[in-house]
Amino acid sequence: MTQQKDKPLLVYRFSALGDIAMTIPVLRSFFKSYPNQKIIFVSRHYVKPLFDEFDNLEFIGVDFNKNYQGVKGLFNLFKLLRKKNIKSVADLHNVLRTKFLNFLFRITLKKVQSVKKGRSERKKLIRKKNKIFKPLTPVQYRYCDVFRRLGFPVDLVNHEYPIKPFLDNDMKEQKLLSLCINKKKIGVAPFASFQGKSYPLDLMQNVIAYLQKTHSVYLFGGGENELKQIEIWDRAYENVFDVSKDFNLAQQLNIINYIDLMISMDSANGHLAANFGVPVLTIWGMTHPFCGFTPFDQALENSIVIDRNLYPAVPTSIFGNKIPKGYESAFRSIEPKEIIEKALKILEDITPRHN
Repeated sequence: MTQQKDKPLLVYRFSALGDIAMTIPVLRSFFKSYPNQKIIFVSRHYVKPLFDEFDNLEFIGVDFNKNYQGVKGLFNLFKLLRKKNIKSVADLHNVLRTKFLNFLFRITLKKVQSVKKGRSERKKLIRKKNKIFKPLTPVQYRYCDVFRRLGFPVDLVNHEYPIKPFLDNDMKEQKLLSLCINKKKIGVAPFASFQGKSYPLDLMQNVIAYLQKTHSVYLFGGGENELKQIEIWDRAYENVFDVSKDFNLAQQLNIINYIDLMISMDSANGHLAANFGVPVLTIWGMTHPFCGFTPFDQALENSIVIDRNLYPAVPTSIFGNKIPKGYESAFRSIEPKEIIEKALKILEDITPRHN
């Protein structure tokens, strides 16, 4: 079909960093097919560095606790976006906030399509009785479907990873990376938004302590308690480095681009690493790869999951926020040795990416 090159496509996805990060492979594939089509992407203001790689994308950051709070704030956001003279709307979130914006755009005769989350299939996957244990459509493909329904078919087969950024010797990131020239670099993101997705810290300490003997370990986190724990590990081990305290998101992305492996929970840093083609070893607790949130283009064998013969209710929720009675120690059934051996196997098998 003939595209209206003069009018941009409006896209929004708010929520957590991981959900936003999963839009990146879709956008790369989109621009490969439609290089002249401009996109206006609206999201949380702090995630802007994720989108700096796109020349034909205008990023608008919002803070719903300040400028755009409540219904009045959403209406003000609508008035701002309406001035952009957009042609159609891709809602990659589909929550009350975006439903309200969608309504306003529809009454101005704009075409709007929202992501289909598959809520009924999710319920069947996470329910305890009569659980239907089969993989759901990955979120990235659900995003692609939104663009397809707007007249922009997107094929993730066309996805290409970006070239690694050049890091000048004076840059903080390069100074940190240069400390470990002769060692493989492992990123570890040991935290998640819910306890049901967070591997016990004493067991994770065993993993970090072993891997840092012969590798460099870079720790990623964000919350106040997370930063305190990272600082403890940073001080305790010679080859462990804190990436969270003194590096902003853009700088952390540069470091992630140069690591050899990311060990992550079902959380954002796994998606950030996957976006650069970095192998990701994902550790799953009360969630599961079948929920559709596996990092992009990662082999299924790169996931370590709880034994469902012992804990058949897994996955207990989509977001890891429900730990059933008797499942409090389920995560401890995953031994540190299993994680260490899998990490070393991945490092041994990886094919070097472009430099």
